[in-house]
Amino acid sequence: MKSCKVMRQMPGQPGRAGRRHGEAGPDTASDETGSTLHEHPDTGSANSKEGTGGLLEKALTRENLQTAWKRVKANKGAAGVDGLDIEQTAQAIRTNWPQIRQELLAGRYRPSPVRKVMIPKPDGSQRELGIPTVLDRLIQQALLQVLQPLIDPTFSKHSHGFRPGRRAHDAVKAARTYVQSGKRVVVDVDLEKFFDRVNHDILIDRLRKGTNDAGVIRLIRAYLNAGIMDGGVMKEREKGTPQGGPLSPLLANVLLDEVDKVLEARGYSFARYADDCNVYVGSAKAGERVMALLRKLYAGLKLQINEAKSAVASAFGRKFLGYELWVAKGREVKCAVAHKARDNFKARIRQLTRRSGGRSMREVVDKLRPYLLGWKAYFGLAQTPRVWRELDEWLRHRLRAIQLKHWKQPKTIYRELKALGASHDVAKQVAGNCHRWWRNSAKLLNSVLTIAYFDRMGVPRLS
Repeated sequence: MKSCKVMRQMPGQPGRAGRRHGEAGPDTASDETGSTLHEHPDTGSANSKEGTGGLLEKALTRENLQTAWKRVKANKGAAGVDGLDIEQTAQAIRTNWPQIRQELLAGRYRPSPVRKVMIPKPDGSQRELGIPTVLDRLIQQALLQVLQPLIDPTFSKHSHGFRPGRRAHDAVKAARTYVQSGKRVVVDVDLEKFFDRVNHDILIDRLRKGTNDAGVIRLIRAYLNAGIMDGGVMKEREKGTPQGGPLSPLLANVLLDEVDKVLEARGYSFARYADDCNVYVGSAKAGERVMALLRKLYAGLKLQINEAKSAVASAFGRKFLGYELWVAKGREVKCAVAHKARDNFKARIRQLTRRSGGRSMREVVDKLRPYLLGWKAYFGLAQTPRVWRELDEWLRHRLRAIQLKHWKQPKTIYRELKALGASHDVAKQVAGNCHRWWRNSAKLLNSVLTIAYFDRMGVPRLS
């Protein structure tokens, strides 16, 4: 299972996945963050002497909480099991924060269970998310902002996922460099249900190597042990850390960094993004040795490799973070959008442009635009102009079909096409085939609903 792909291959979000899912950033707090915590006299300050005096108290300072609240608000997101949205949580915090803070510092705070949500994937399957309450998202974000600057510098340089100043493009570029250097066999490892199998004791042990603050460790253990609410029934959780909370990506990196360090110490060329790890070697025999090593290392973490999806294979036959590699003239290795990613793109466009949606073309374009811009930004490394052109043509063909269906009646089609400058013959012929939406939305119609027409409507070009 590619556990973190919701974030990263949602081309509405590529390149900013770290921020959206709880990456601590360098910017400082400001009063515009929403006064909720700033106004309360018991929020705490950097000079406070109450509590342990360690990382937990630092996480609960006014400045840090303001920054955390700003990020939680920016990320929006649904309510947790308490049913409180962001504004309702803000009201509750104004009243209850002194008691919550005291419980946190005293080690008595108990996080709420996460709310189970199933997210559809492009292939028709579903991915499980665990949505914490807004309050717990705030506390987790505050913890992240003090832990990440402490722990992140210790991570391997080959780890690119959910880290400040790093993104999926860095991992893809590294992979391309390794293959260009002659390492054209990849050990492609897929971890089976990674986030469901995380062993709490092993994770806490690895976390202690980055911080020995008892208050922080105790609170993170409480978050790991918090149950999951499924259909109104609370289920205990003895292992796993659900995706959906700000801390989850950092904890994943804490656990998997041990494998990174072993590979690094042995001089292997590899790139990891969350639970996606590709190791590049010069021969299949060397690849089998690396695969055997990885099986042993992951078994030591009580993680399991998905043998059906993992392989030692040609680097040109595997996808990595939505990309695949190919060889151009002069033996230069270049990037392309993987076939599966292109199929997912078309499936998503079909969802956004359903012809039976009853929406105006302007509404369709407004819905389409953010996804197209995000997808284009994420796959900006692709060096395949022909593929971009083909996708552009397919998209415009679909939009022309939608426009025809909106006009619907032959008289309306004829009138609208004439208003757009079509000749009498073109308008008459298109109107005469008005019910063949897809076949009728090419050829003659291209001369009226041109590329410039869609440019004026604000449809981004991919090519």
